[in-house]
Amino acid sequence: MPLFSVPKEVAVGAAMLGVAFATGMLAGFGTPKSSKSTIGKNSPLWQYILDHSLREHPILKKLRLLTVDHPHGKMMVSCDQAQLMANLVKLIKAKKVIEIGVFTGYNTLNMALVLPDNGKVIACDINEDYAKIGKPLWKEAGVDHKIDLRIKPAIQTLDELLASGEAETFDFAFIDADKESYIEYYEKCLRLIKKGGIIAIDNILWGGRVLKPRKDDLAAQTIHQLNEKLLRDARINISILPMGDGVTLAFKL
Repeated sequence: MPLFSVPKEVAVGAAMLGVAFATGMLAGFGTPKSSKSTIGKNSPLWQYILDHSLREHPILKKLRLLTVDHPHGKMMVSCDQAQLMANLVKLIKAKKVIEIGVFTGYNTLNMALVLPDNGKVIACDINEDYAKIGKPLWKEAGVDHKIDLRIKPAIQTLDELLASGEAETFDFAFIDADKESYIEYYEKCLRLIKKGGIIAIDNILWGGRVLKPRKDDLAAQTIHQLNEKLLRDARINISILPMGDGVTLAFKL
């Protein structure tokens, strides 16, 4: 897919809904092509937005460039989106975070950097090889003690957290893994998140496929069902942001 007219230090894969960077997903799932946005991917105005909003810790940048060169680098969460997640984590003074879908750990590192020294990210993934790319940089950044990487199906980890009495003790959750499990991830995260906490759900536009999900596209069907569910869920307030491939912010009431 075409890149924006930005140097490698900024460009990170294909545009999603006019955003310069590809959205992150769990290993084994590709990113669909998306439709055009109001601000096109080659728009000078969008370039201006990037140039005047993106800030990045030097070790984050180092990990991003390593990930860009990876054969599956397009799975990395977009830089601007990861920055927003970190800002939200900091805004609500989060101490406990759940991340479902780690890949090389760029977003993991982004959030760990803003957590207090006694904060914790429970990072869930099924592919340790990808996470090994980020682990040395987590250590280099001095935040590896804040990251609890659990290599097993995320549903299992969430069930373990609930069984150990950690319901309503987490402040923030980021869901970006296999789309067919999104509804189950959401429900379990909602039980784990305390009132006033936030659940961020990535890829909720799924390249536009949610408009008319095909019968053979279980991912699109599931995301569409989740979007319908969230709209009517009285337990939360929501906002959908046309960032990356779409991200929903669910605020637990």
